[in-house]
Amino acid sequence: MAALDITRPRDLIFTLPYAGVDRRRRATVQGADLPGVVTVEVTVGQHRAPARRGAAYRVVVEDAATSFQLVYFHARDEYLRRLLPTGARRVVSGKVELFDGIAQMVHPDHVLAPEEAGEIPGFEPVYPLTAGVTQRVMAKAAQAALTRALDLAEWVDPVQKAQAGWPDWAEALRAAHAPESARDLAPAHPARERLAYDELMAHQLTLALARAKLRRAKGRATVGTGDLQARVLAALPYAPTGAQIRAISEIAGDMAAPVRMNRLLQGDVGSGKTLVAFKALLIAVEAGGQGVLMAPTEILARQHLQGLQPLAETAGVVLEILTGRDKGAVRRRKLEALRRGEIQILVGTHAVFQKDVEFADLRLAIVDEQHRFGVRQRLELGQKGAQADVLVMTATPIPRSLALAQYGDMDVSVLDEKPPGRKPVKTALVSLGRIDEVVDHLRRAIAEGRQAYWVCPLVEESEVVDLASAEDRFRRLRAALGEGRVGLVHGQMPPEEKDAAMAAFQRGATSVLVATTVIEVGVDVPNASIMVIERAESFGLAQLHQLRGRVGRGLAASTCLLLYQPPLGEAGARRLETMRDTEDGFRISEVDLAMRGAGDVIGTAQSGLPKFRIADLEAQSALMAVAQSDARKLLSDDPEMTGPRGRAARVLLWLMEQDQAIRLISVG
Repeated sequence: MAALDITRPRDLIFTLPYAGVDRRRRATVQGADLPGVVTVEVTVGQHRAPARRGAAYRVVVEDAATSFQLVYFHARDEYLRRLLPTGARRVVSGKVELFDGIAQMVHPDHVLAPEEAGEIPGFEPVYPLTAGVTQRVMAKAAQAALTRALDLAEWVDPVQKAQAGWPDWAEALRAAHAPESARDLAPAHPARERLAYDELMAHQLTLALARAKLRRAKGRATVGTGDLQARVLAALPYAPTGAQIRAISEIAGDMAAPVRMNRLLQGDVGSGKTLVAFKALLIAVEAGGQGVLMAPTEILARQHLQGLQPLAETAGVVLEILTGRDKGAVRRRKLEALRRGEIQILVGTHAVFQKDVEFADLRLAIVDEQHRFGVRQRLELGQKGAQADVLVMTATPIPRSLALAQYGDMDVSVLDEKPPGRKPVKTALVSLGRIDEVVDHLRRAIAEGRQAYWVCPLVEESEVVDLASAEDRFRRLRAALGEGRVGLVHGQMPPEEKDAAMAAFQRGATSVLVATTVIEVGVDVPNASIMVIERAESFGLAQLHQLRGRVGRGLAASTCLLLYQPPLGEAGARRLETMRDTEDGFRISEVDLAMRGAGDVIGTAQSGLPKFRIADLEAQSALMAVAQSDARKLLSDDPEMTGPRGRAARVLLWLMEQDQAIRLISVG
């Protein structure tokens, strides 16, 4: 059962039926809702064997009111005459359809003598299957596995259990495998909800144990003097938002405590994460230590460097960058300066993880993460500075349920206000048929000194086709707008050329930058006020939102044009209309989650998201929040998990195969 990942009884009991078939007995097929499954007692009439090979074998049967046919293909004559002797009574159950006005049941699911018909359940559960396994085999296997499910001590908080009206664990399993109607299959059914909660609880307990371990790890109290921060604030042309002030004070509070900080800073595009991160780094420097800011790519690390350099100069702080590009003597010089404490703030890529990178006194590590970091990497990062505080930043707004699934071990600060001066971006949907008007609009905007991005469609099959479409668009725009006005950047370019094209656009040497999605994260060009996304319907919501966030950073009013190829499918239309109607990244992420599912929103490959067999993160997001507070409370009441509920919870962790958690308890 490889496809279903079932290797032992435990997997079977957690593989629940996803649908059901109503097999309650009827007197006749007459008046039944057809096509549909019917279970009825019949008298067997005449057999009509096929006249030629491959034709159907038919058996006429009669119920209480009418006659109909049982139809078999490739069937053996003597087998069917044994199964259905003329004149005998049989109970048959299967899908009935009308064919030329005659009711037919093709290959009945059940044919039994009336005295054996009790075997047919009134409502038959339907399980997910894999090649070579039938429903009957699966149902039997599940029932056999259920006989081994013991009554276990309760790990759910008694108040929570009573309020929700949940059954005991073993009883919940039995109920979930024996639905009596379609209502029993809903995620909100008490038995299913309880089993989903158990899964979420085990996951949140693992995260809570990781968090407790970090908290037991000695931290250092890092308290800033406020001098450097005051210098930077005085030089800013605007006041920080309430959300920024709140986030900074939460971070400063964590850093001042003697336990290690493990915090997530979640902010939408343009919510001002950079300032918050820099102020946190300054606290480390004011306390006489160092800070490091890690970005997932070289281009982003350089972007951070450009953004932070003027602030660092204002504060009089030494800021340096370290990437894989630094070699030989240059690299040695930087490492030496870092070891002596002469570099106060380091910006870099994963290169700062390498063995030979040593700090004089690392107090704060910030990871700008774009989802590339799981719990394990966060624990590793903390090892660099023996007691460094850790702050993870993410620019992708994530719905609360997913944030808890992925970052449940962390405390969260959210930036949900735009800094003053960020103008809203006007978004319009434009059919590809009107592309000439769009080019005219660009020509006028460029004449006024404005700049624009033109993002080319994503062609799933190959980067080569992506490239061809980008080069083709580049040539056409260059012909329409003038030789030197248009630049091109795509994923196949050598990094030097890519940087040169970006730099030319940043300086204003080119007015339009034609790009594949490499600009989704990257350059900040305040003068760019137009974003054209070609074949926008082929992009995901999160990507569209990130791309739109590239404009609206300067003084000019900005527009985002979503060019689509009609007719739009339902999903494409919903995505583009959501983009037109809101700029709130959290709202957009909720729609994205509802449309695509959890794994896709975070990108399953690097999601760090657990695989749940029963729990459904979209439908049961509220349960995840309950599981988190319950797990944290359980550990604060019983840190060693030795009390009755703690011991029961150990069994739960073992059942849910949370090996990492089990290791944490034993080390803990």
